[in-house]
Amino acid sequence: MNTPPSPPGAERADGSSVRIGALVPLTRPGWVEAGQHLLAGLELAVREVNDAGGIVGRPLELVVRDTAADPRRAAAAVDELARLGVAALVGEYHSVVARSAAARADALGLPFLCSSGVIDALTEQPTDWVARLAPAQSHGWQIYADFLLGAGHSRIAVAAEPSVYWASGARILRDHLAPRGGTVVELDMRALTPTAVCDELVASRATALLLLVGNPEPAVPIVKSVRGDQRLAEILIGAPAGQPEFAAWATSLGDDGAAIPFLRYLPDRLSPLGVRVETALRERLAEAPSFVAFEGYDAVAVLADVLRSHGVDRARTAAAWPHVAVEGTRGMIRFSRTPGISVWQWVWAAVQVVDRDPADLDRFRVLHAA
Repeated sequence: MNTPPSPPGAERADGSSVRIGALVPLTRPGWVEAGQHLLAGLELAVREVNDAGGIVGRPLELVVRDTAADPRRAAAAVDELARLGVAALVGEYHSVVARSAAARADALGLPFLCSSGVIDALTEQPTDWVARLAPAQSHGWQIYADFLLGAGHSRIAVAAEPSVYWASGARILRDHLAPRGGTVVELDMRALTPTAVCDELVASRATALLLLVGNPEPAVPIVKSVRGDQRLAEILIGAPAGQPEFAAWATSLGDDGAAIPFLRYLPDRLSPLGVRVETALRERLAEAPSFVAFEGYDAVAVLADVLRSHGVDRARTAAAWPHVAVEGTRGMIRFSRTPGISVWQWVWAAVQVVDRDPADLDRFRVLHAA
């Protein structure tokens, strides 16, 4: 969905729609499957808001822009959406892209509720314009590190590409594991082929390999290479960023894609609202919804509540973050200031470490929860 440009003035009180901008990766090199799930959640929530009377009688309209995982494209989209007069922004999956969008929204004074970007430093300086639903990367990845230690893995190799996000993840792992006797060995994927990764793993004596790389390239070739190397039959492959969450992973890798633990942000049991939304999302997507779809739904639910209660003025919306108390699909959502986090943060969505069951690739096994 990509609505045509219209003159600024979404805040008119003449019965016209209340417009919110949505940032979503819908084309490569963006993670398209994640974008589709995020958009499904956003659109479902907008439909339900409008079925319930909209925003004080005015329909809620989603103005979607494809970021394609490009930070510059996202910043330009924020500028465009601000000119179109949107009341606020929601969305974005990729952390580096969300960071670019948050910086631009902060500069323009445009409220942004980030659904899925996890990088801790979403903005360089503290801001009142941005709030976030997803747990900060440091929170989730420390839980993942504890899972590794509990499973007996203290010598960890990370296959990493250059990125602020991947570098942040590697640092979180290293800082959390080192005081607990763990070691992180970094493998630079700018210099190594998947086959060379196998040789490095043997030489390093690592018992676990974490994929801090893009999907499907080079994540899928790395997994195939490691799974096919008999020297590495006992090594654990992990993907804290969630690459195995989506169906394309199992399609690309088959049995090789099983038993690869990753992070997702779902509770052990969804609330009654969550169960109802899960059913609707499954119908919309024609497959099981990921946690990203729930993040999209919850983002619109929160923003609609704020707009109903505080009006569509941008400054009033931003001032409302600390007063939010909305029942989401995964629990009660409230925002607070958290040490080390520069935006208003939900503390915290539930965190699970899960993998795909080797006996049934469509089934997820919960290995650890916090």
